[in-house]
Amino acid sequence: MKKLLLIMVWIPMISFSQQKEILRYFISKDSLVGIKTQKGKIIIPAEFKDYTGIKDGESVPEGIGNETILFAGGKRNDRFEKNTFGYVYDRKGNFLYKPYLFDNGADYFSEGLRRFVKNGKIGFADRNGKTVIQPRHDFASSFNYGYAVFCNGCDWEKTDDEHPAIVGGIWGVMNIKGETVQPLTQHSGKDIDIDGKYYPYSFQYSEKEKNILQFFENYNTVISAIHYVNVYNEMSEEEKKLLFEIVERPQENFPYYQINTYDNNKRNLAAFDDLKFFVSEDGKKVYILNYENKMIPFEKWLKEEIRQAEEYQKKHSNNPNKFKK
Repeated sequence: MKKLLLIMVWIPMISFSQQKEILRYFISKDSLVGIKTQKGKIIIPAEFKDYTGIKDGESVPEGIGNETILFAGGKRNDRFEKNTFGYVYDRKGNFLYKPYLFDNGADYFSEGLRRFVKNGKIGFADRNGKTVIQPRHDFASSFNYGYAVFCNGCDWEKTDDEHPAIVGGIWGVMNIKGETVQPLTQHSGKDIDIDGKYYPYSFQYSEKEKNILQFFENYNTVISAIHYVNVYNEMSEEEKKLLFEIVERPQENFPYYQINTYDNNKRNLAAFDDLKFFVSEDGKKVYILNYENKMIPFEKWLKEEIRQAEEYQKKHSNNPNKFKK
């Protein structure tokens, strides 16, 4: 087993980006943004406002999370649709959907899916822009541990808080297929608590996938120690134990297994690219995505995280959750 683990992590750093046609933004005389090919063929006309500082001739991002193209501003002559932010196209110039508005921007991908809005209803699309769950609910949360909460007949209510509240309606819980799931009458420790009711553990794995997860389980203690070193309420070892689950499998434009990390209460710690891991299709190479959208080998990432955790502890010697290798 030790030999296998060394093979999995002892790899050269590679870039995720696959061979795709280079696309570039162009800006019209009236300051609207469109996209051309490298040879100058327009695939998306200049119809979009830009609030992100795109420059004329700048290349369209490639790599993980960029299998589609997001325009973050409004579109010329298009009416605003409630709860939406921007427009998503494929790399051939076909319009796909309007993302759901979340946290002053386009919804994040969670467990491989992003919310979008059509005719006032919320659906879910995958990283290639394919609709996975049809838009049929008035509201739906992002996915966590295999489930999303939804409601029909509900509405937004203004509050004194920064974010409005959703009130009324009939609420339910759906799985990754969009099917409504009923709570359990009896539950085990593997099941998930959603608003005081328990729902069945939703993940199933092949032997190969179990071996992939065992790799992360072998590093559970050290990854947990890194994550909790700067948390200032003392936690037991049981409370600090992490959970690892495969939330995406190899598919078109994505030759990886994606492994998310969850805390002991099954809350997603990978929601904003923290503790989100990727394993090659053959199960031998392990990466983490850095803030520059590049794949970093697990071993290199772990070494740097350990260094930072030890440095933090030196400067904050009163931290209750001591880092131990």
